[in-house]
Amino acid sequence: MDARRVGLFGGSFDPVHNGHVALARLALAHLALDRVVWIPAGHPWQKARRLAPADHRLAMVRAAVADEPRFSVDDCEIRRPGPSYTLDTVRELRARWPRVPEWFLLLGEDQYAGLPTWHGWQDLVQCVTLAVAARAARTPVPAGALRAVPHRLEVLPLPAWPVSSTLVRQRLAAGQDVDDLVPPAVARYIACHRLYLTD
Repeated sequence: MDARRVGLFGGSFDPVHNGHVALARLALAHLALDRVVWIPAGHPWQKARRLAPADHRLAMVRAAVADEPRFSVDDCEIRRPGPSYTLDTVRELRARWPRVPEWFLLLGEDQYAGLPTWHGWQDLVQCVTLAVAARAARTPVPAGALRAVPHRLEVLPLPAWPVSSTLVRQRLAAGQDVDDLVPPAVARYIACHRLYLTD
């Protein structure tokens, strides 16, 4: 990869929505990234509910990002057996692209707060700069164990965005339109494959 500053954006993306795309575009601009790599989770170990099949979630992310050349999609977590641990993903991508000097991990405030529950989190924060999306551009305050571990932090000033994957699934299960919540290509994919008709 011919890039110096790379953002990693992982998640279940069940489904990917306009808020995800807005956050990734904000990261490109605010952090002067050369690339954002989207990484759909294969087996997210902290998710209790059953997800849509990985091949559908992967296809929807690819459809959502197709018009931005600085976005790419990596299926390493879907191909990897067992739970999807972010530390394993970061290590795999750093080994694959050893010439990339700066790595950023895109997170929401809730993920940042819960980071000490992640597998290998103390090693993870030594590998990347945490780019945390925060409302009103306030700097999130590390809590608990995270406060005691030095880590690099960048704040992404995320505007209010009234959309979530849960809301998309609820609307679809109720037979309602989601064209205002997801990219057009994702809406077409969901309709074609009749996804989320029950939630």
